[in-house]
Amino acid sequence: MKEEAREDLRNLARELRRDVLTMICEAGSGHPGGSLSVIDLLTVLYWRVMRHDPERPDWPERDRLVLSKGHACPALYAVLARAGYFPRERLWTLRRLGSPLQGHPDRLRLPGIEASTGSLGQGLSIAVGMALAGKMDRKSCRVFAVLGDGELQEGQCWEAFMSAPKFGLDRLIAIVDSNGGQIDGHVKDVMNVEPLPEKFRSFGWDAVEVDGHDFAAVERVFESALKGASGRPHVIVARTVKGKGVSFMENDPAWHGKAPKKDELDRALKELA
Repeated sequence: MKEEAREDLRNLARELRRDVLTMICEAGSGHPGGSLSVIDLLTVLYWRVMRHDPERPDWPERDRLVLSKGHACPALYAVLARAGYFPRERLWTLRRLGSPLQGHPDRLRLPGIEASTGSLGQGLSIAVGMALAGKMDRKSCRVFAVLGDGELQEGQCWEAFMSAPKFGLDRLIAIVDSNGGQIDGHVKDVMNVEPLPEKFRSFGWDAVEVDGHDFAAVERVFESALKGASGRPHVIVARTVKGKGVSFMENDPAWHGKAPKKDELDRALKELA
């Protein structure tokens, strides 16, 4: 990736962070920490990697993205709005009664949402089913599943991690947004899930680690995962910072599910200017 393109992505991600914080503040509730940590990954996916068309959200050959960590949907909503799936002004209706932008994504109410998620641990199973259906139908679409590292404490995740290699789902790419935090504190203190790459390889996955905020590195690992047909699913362990971009939110689990007040939003937006 050329430096100019990388700078464009950085600027876009900064604007998306501003949208995320503004909509959560407007709603008075939401999950800023994990939304900010995953923004850079989603930016690379939607603007550099995935095949998708906002004019045809049901295009059969599109790539699919399952946001298993559904509480981080403000990040996905911000991305979809900027990508043209719906008007950006709709972001300010987050969590309002009757709005299609609820606190967890609803695939029946908003174009671009592939799966209704929110009960942690279930998204990878949905993605496995999508990838298996695509393989059986001989489609070329790829399936991406974004999980949190705290989410990996759920046993259903590991059933899905066992299933994907069995069926040779090499068009399935799991991305772990490994920001080290969850609602009850730091993941390592609540229930340590490391060492992740070694665990995934022992389950039969191709596994790599990457700095989840390094746009060029993230794009390279996606390109590598999508080359050829290895017969194995791929998992990218993206090391990220919870609350990335806002100094008083970074690495603080208290911002997992707390909306910023107006003065806190103003401080955050100044940092992201």
